[in-house]
Amino acid sequence: MVWYVIQHKPAQGDRALAHLQNQDIPCFYPKVTVESVRAGKRTSKLEPLFPGYLFVNMEQTDPAWAKLRSTRGVLRVVGFANKPTPVDEGVIAQIRNGLESVKGNGGIKPGRVVEMKEGPFEGLQAVFQAFDGHERAVVLIGFMQKQQRVKVPVSSLNL
Repeated sequence: MVWYVIQHKPAQGDRALAHLQNQDIPCFYPKVTVESVRAGKRTSKLEPLFPGYLFVNMEQTDPAWAKLRSTRGVLRVVGFANKPTPVDEGVIAQIRNGLESVKGNGGIKPGRVVEMKEGPFEGLQAVFQAFDGHERAVVLIGFMQKQQRVKVPVSSLNL
């Protein structure tokens, strides 16, 4: 059995997953909890790790390939030169391990010491406070003998 990538129709990932599973096709649709601020309130929502894509585990000779493209919610099989491109089992295992470690840690907790890895604060230690949307975080940085609240890109944090 080999893993392949399926592109699903916009906003139909769960539908594609359900219909593929009804056909007894092993699937992997990794999701993560994302916090966001809307109208001043923090909300948590489960979102796909790879929006628009899910993984299926099939043999190249499986007869289910014929009905795969006509499955509700499925847009196409990702491939090159009209051949599906396989995904290494190690990549899938690494994604699963990463998801488990995020679930196990419960994400970044307020009060955790992080290091800034880029930007004007590179190399400084900061204390994580909260997320501010999808791409920013609020951290406390010691500056002028006082803790300053600073909003920085999440990508600039060394977790």
